[in-house]
Amino acid sequence: MSHNLSLSPEQKEQARHGEHMFPLKKYITTLSDLYPSVSPHWHEEAELTFITDGSCSYQVHLDTYEVTAGDLLFVPPAVLHSITAPGGMQSETYVFHMNFLGANSADVCAVKYLTPLTNQSFALPCLIGKEHPAYMDVLNIFQKISHAYDDMPPGYELLLRSYLLQVIAILLPYGNEMTVQSPLESEHTFKLKLVLEYIGEHYAEELTIADLARICYFSEYHFMRFFKKYMGTSCLEYIKNLRLEKAAEQFARGTQSVLDTALSCGFGNLSYFYREFKKKYGMTPKKFIENIPAGAFQAPYRYQ
Repeated sequence: MSHNLSLSPEQKEQARHGEHMFPLKKYITTLSDLYPSVSPHWHEEAELTFITDGSCSYQVHLDTYEVTAGDLLFVPPAVLHSITAPGGMQSETYVFHMNFLGANSADVCAVKYLTPLTNQSFALPCLIGKEHPAYMDVLNIFQKISHAYDDMPPGYELLLRSYLLQVIAILLPYGNEMTVQSPLESEHTFKLKLVLEYIGEHYAEELTIADLARICYFSEYHFMRFFKKYMGTSCLEYIKNLRLEKAAEQFARGTQSVLDTALSCGFGNLSYFYREFKKKYGMTPKKFIENIPAGAFQAPYRYQ
């Protein structure tokens, strides 16, 4: 397995999680005051996460979960999710395609259980906290997943598949049928994913509300209300915050030129960049470069 490969996730992640024949990958997610969030993103795979340190807010679709060290989370496929951790956190996550478990088969397990999870007609509990009745069983299996992934004993691929299926089987009694989204809700979900993907790919370029509204076939007024409703912040604030995080990442990776970094992250006005950077990180870009300890900054996701 590949180790120490950095990944900065975008809204629709283009990276493959794992290999074609083994679509499962382990990630260590580290957030700090330098990189306090993972922007909203989505992918075709599901996630099983254990919070190893700190606390954070997970937003999964439109629901927010406050989690602390020791909690477990299950994020279903193709759902927008994000993380905010002003005080810092670390987690261990396994991202896996449901086809790895047999969702693309035609047997009873796929038809009754895996396919409904994949197409979101059935939902498992997202947060499995310490008070959840299934917590100890899921935690025990998560530890087995971690050992099998790291140690790779003979047949570890079969073990990992069986462990993930066990997690799903344990959580099934606590799941529930999902209300079918109305055509309007489905359309809004699709458009939100589309515009977040576009912003993630073009944040370094000039982005206007008019351009983004056209992607959704909305008026500017309708688009601004739409974005604020689903994201909890204005579109311009979201773009600015993403650009600042990208700039901080460049500085922490050794970039010394404030002007070049500002321009490459979409800031055409240097004084505005200085002001907003200081507001977010509590220091000027130059002070940030001078004071950050070597190796202290990590992009949020790291392959293991």
